[in-house]
Amino acid sequence: MDDVAEHLHRWIKADQDFAVATVVAVSGSAPRPPGASLAVNADGTAVGSVSGGCVEGAVYESCQEALEHGRSVVQRFGYSDEDAFAVGLTCGGVIDILTTPVRKADPCRPLLTAALEAVRAGKAVALALVLDGPERAIGHGLLVAADGSAEGTIGEGPEVDRLAAAEASAQLDAGRTSTIKVGADGSYCDQTLRLLVESSAPPPRMIVFGAIDFAAALVRQGKFLGYHVTVCDARPVFATRERFPEADEIVIEWPHRYLESTDVDHRTALCVLTHDAKFDIPLLELALRLPVAYVGAMGSRRTHSDRMRRLREVGMTSGELARLRAPIGLDLKAHTSEETALSIAAELVAARRGGTGLPLTGTRNSIHSDLSVH
Repeated sequence: MDDVAEHLHRWIKADQDFAVATVVAVSGSAPRPPGASLAVNADGTAVGSVSGGCVEGAVYESCQEALEHGRSVVQRFGYSDEDAFAVGLTCGGVIDILTTPVRKADPCRPLLTAALEAVRAGKAVALALVLDGPERAIGHGLLVAADGSAEGTIGEGPEVDRLAAAEASAQLDAGRTSTIKVGADGSYCDQTLRLLVESSAPPPRMIVFGAIDFAAALVRQGKFLGYHVTVCDARPVFATRERFPEADEIVIEWPHRYLESTDVDHRTALCVLTHDAKFDIPLLELALRLPVAYVGAMGSRRTHSDRMRRLREVGMTSGELARLRAPIGLDLKAHTSEETALSIAAELVAARRGGTGLPLTGTRNSIHSDLSVH
């Protein structure tokens, strides 16, 4: 829902009714991931997308019906080659879409309002709404914060609320949007409640150490991938806004000192481009012991061999050194700054999604990760 959050916030402030259609589950080759949304207000204005155009007309009509009747509905769209005019996906995948009315008296409206305010404030939250279960529970839900606290209720008792909040908190910690099943006894079965959990968190961080020419191209790639990008270098003559206009932050500080003082998490990518031992060694000694998603370092194989020797000399273990991706990037035989940045960005995506980095041609690997939920 993040993709339409600003529009929804304006509609709520204007006291408008609207309906939101959200991708709940995906299997096969589908164009949008879970959490992608299309919203339609009472005036018929539509924002967002759930399919890249394939089934948008049908979903638009579903939103209008939800506004009229006040009922949530889950629909499945798949591929059909029997009827050229049938509503379906042309890419061969299957998507489930939840359409929820958000009118002034609907139970989800206060929770959605609070969730949108949290998103605007840059806070991490998970919104859990009931998809399937007793009729009285449909549309109810919980808003779970990063510390595990929750507001709202499903209406099926405190034990169900507690279990749902715990599961939603786990999804938020992983940055995932998916469905969960919760029962009062803690079991997972077809007869229990099914909830959609939408996680919203601030963009992951990319910290680029070393204000070199390659860094400018990597900053652009990082922004393209949705990172909040910081450039850090101890040399003020190089770390300037003129050289890095697209960076979110430019920090003039010794790299290891900045890393000691800034916040990182399990989604953070650290890209070390300095390939200078006086910067690299103290920085990597710290970076490889932090719970971050990615640590990569630029340099030739000779530079990397010397770097590994120095890191072992300062006491780094084999397990810690195994986390280092160096030379940084995938083997694209890159020559230009842009090509090198692309190779690094490709490795970041592969590491984040569990990709192999191999060509799809001639392999039987799935094109997309299996995002279906059970």
